[in-house]
Amino acid sequence: MGWATRFLAAVCFFAAGVLFVPEAILGSASGAGALTAAKLAHLLSFATSWGAALWATFIGGIIMFKNLPRHMFGNLQSKMFPAYFTLISACAAISVAAFAYLHPWKTASTAERYQLGFLLSALGCNLSNLLVFTPMTIEMMKKRHKIERDLSIGEEVGWSKNQQVAKSNPTLAAMNKKFGMIHGLSSLANIMSFGSLAMHSWYLASKIEL
Repeated sequence: MGWATRFLAAVCFFAAGVLFVPEAILGSASGAGALTAAKLAHLLSFATSWGAALWATFIGGIIMFKNLPRHMFGNLQSKMFPAYFTLISACAAISVAAFAYLHPWKTASTAERYQLGFLLSALGCNLSNLLVFTPMTIEMMKKRHKIERDLSIGEEVGWSKNQQVAKSNPTLAAMNKKFGMIHGLSSLANIMSFGSLAMHSWYLASKIEL
């Protein structure tokens, strides 16, 4: 277990403690300084996760896919996505802890409880990607790369050669199907996380006075 995973686990346990037993974790501190620190932690963590998700999902990944040889793109993604999901999982956990501290469940309004639910949803989706879907996707990608190297494809940009060869190669076609299913679940979890963050961004915007 790397240091990043240990740090993420510690942050998640801390967030869970703040959510369920805030008095035991944080005591009774409720001064202006503590409230400001919690607001700052929440805002910075949310902004980081929102910006990272926006870039990785809709900008960076698409640019790389359209310009890099497919195997190079896949190998790069296999290094980037564990770091990406670790980052936004940690940020989501901090956001959950800070929001739960600012709005304890017992006294929170219905809207605040919904927002805490959105943040927990984002955390859950990112953790599922980090711990389940991304490792499975990377493993499946490596198996498909091996098949493609044996067929002398994969160094081109785009999917055209893969799709063409798969029509006459049942092994590659079956691997494409398995990879597509796992990758689809990973993408769905990522989009659900992004949607949850988008809902929270609307809530935050309604609270800001400019």
